[in-house]
Amino acid sequence: MSDEINWDRIRDLAQRVLERSEPLELSEDTRALLLKSAREVAISEQDAEDALRSLPTATTLLREIRHRIGEGSRRLSRARNRAYELRDAGDLDGARQFMRDVLAVEVVPLYREQAETLLTQLTGLADVVATGRLNPNLPDRPQLAVLVQRIQQGHALELTDDLRALLRRTAPTAAISEAETEDALKRPDGAEALMGMILSRFREAQSRFLRSMYRMTSLRDAGDLEGARQQMRDVLAVEVVPRFREAAEEQLRGLDNPLPES
Repeated sequence: MSDEINWDRIRDLAQRVLERSEPLELSEDTRALLLKSAREVAISEQDAEDALRSLPTATTLLREIRHRIGEGSRRLSRARNRAYELRDAGDLDGARQFMRDVLAVEVVPLYREQAETLLTQLTGLADVVATGRLNPNLPDRPQLAVLVQRIQQGHALELTDDLRALLRRTAPTAAISEAETEDALKRPDGAEALMGMILSRFREAQSRFLRSMYRMTSLRDAGDLEGARQQMRDVLAVEVVPRFREAAEEQLRGLDNPLPES
């Protein structure tokens, strides 16, 4: 569903009509847009058709569509961020509850689908903690994180073929060499140390990049492009994690080639 929905046009219409006070013209194209958008935010076909019989009710329909899109997005974003925080802290039950709370009130199918997907993932991670068995349908790093939590709960690490394969996949993403990885995989305590290194490098790299992005944006907006560039150069001077090196290089290219003013 997420690949099919694009709310740019309805957002633009809402901005023009509701914020700039432009007249709403119920052309065939606008009617089709409102009907389509109403379906996408769980307003019934009949209610939408009824609303399109007059300009005041059509404007109310547009306002309700925009409200559902915006409020649902904010609700899901807040809940998702908090769920990630709790997941990373080892509180999977608390993380799942945030998604259940979203599903208890959300009506927009797209947002429900995203909340259900995350709830399913969190439930899968809880199973990994409980059993120690990896799930091929779940992302790698969150599984590593919950396996570390399982070890911290006193469970011994079982160095299975699946875990070896996961560590061989993820170690390069944290700039850990094949030789280091293979040496670590010779024994469970080495695998545990490798897991911790992968997770800590990503955590530190993400934190460093986000701090630098904040400073870069502030300097750029203040007109200090050279200072903004230096923030990304400072990241590149120390960063080893490929994903964040690439992100810093992309930001630096953007600063070197700013978009023309509109």
